[in-house]
Amino acid sequence: MKAALIGMMQSGKSTLLSAVSGKPMPAAGSVNIEELIVPVPDERLDWLTDLYKPKKTVRATIDCLDLPGLAFTDESSRTAARRLFAQCRTIDMFVVVLKAFDGNDPARDLVDLKTEFILSDLELVLTRIEKLEKQVHKPSKTQAKDKAELALQIKLQDALEAEKLVSSVIEHEVELDLIKSLGFLTMKPMMVVINADENELDKQFDLGPLAEGIETITLCASLEHELAELDEESRIEFMADLGITDLAAARFVQSCYKTLGLISFLTVGKDEVRAWPLQAGTSALDAAGKIHSDIKRGFIRAETISYADMQEYGGEKECKAAGKTRLEGKTYVVADGDIINFRFNV
Repeated sequence: MKAALIGMMQSGKSTLLSAVSGKPMPAAGSVNIEELIVPVPDERLDWLTDLYKPKKTVRATIDCLDLPGLAFTDESSRTAARRLFAQCRTIDMFVVVLKAFDGNDPARDLVDLKTEFILSDLELVLTRIEKLEKQVHKPSKTQAKDKAELALQIKLQDALEAEKLVSSVIEHEVELDLIKSLGFLTMKPMMVVINADENELDKQFDLGPLAEGIETITLCASLEHELAELDEESRIEFMADLGITDLAAARFVQSCYKTLGLISFLTVGKDEVRAWPLQAGTSALDAAGKIHSDIKRGFIRAETISYADMQEYGGEKECKAAGKTRLEGKTYVVADGDIINFRFNV
């Protein structure tokens, strides 16, 4: 999965990403998109690693893009931002970092970002309409599809000009299939990080109606960065003094997972203990395909133990003896924390 961190200049994006990834911050004033891999903290993986002592442990990861800070001060800066947005059309989600200190209004920044997303999408729609209007009159194998898309793009133009998101007017799967390859920004799932002063972490920030239904977390990026650089003993002591129970990395990843509707299933053994991110609601057959297409093709059964049972009984043999091992078929819906051994034959 790929997430793009976006925000105004001095919003704290890079500081946050450095804290959750453990990597150095890019040089100040960088105009490049920085890419960092953030490992997904998972205590279940830690426990299973202690149990199996594998040759390697593989965590799930989030591929994070740190976009240069934005400033919508004039037409030149807005044009530069839209060029930047064009590189975000293949991402899975946005993480919007809002500055909530030094008197800055995070709700205003969110409105400005939404407006620029809408204008960027409108620009794409108008370009697409112009192209389709030229080709719908030419007999071709795609003529019917082109006519359907043109009607949809005109509907999207009306919506965007009324400051509505593309996601709010797509009515069914057929419409989605016509436009999903275009990567509209206002269809991307979004979460919000409010970067507040460390003395205001308990404050309730009103972001207005735009934030309704959006996963939102509040933290202090500079404090989290400081904590991430401490040794474990000092960090635990410092967190206790501050009344902080979770590091930003855990909350950041949990919110990304929730925004994208993801879970993790686990595979274990002496060679490898691994977490596999998966869309909630996925069948055992499709989960097998995440590991290898041959496993999906030759799927027989999914030998499954819940992590909770594994932890309670202490191991595979003990779970089997207690009747906690299940043989699931192709249509079984994988649950978060399932430990699965796929039986297959090719």
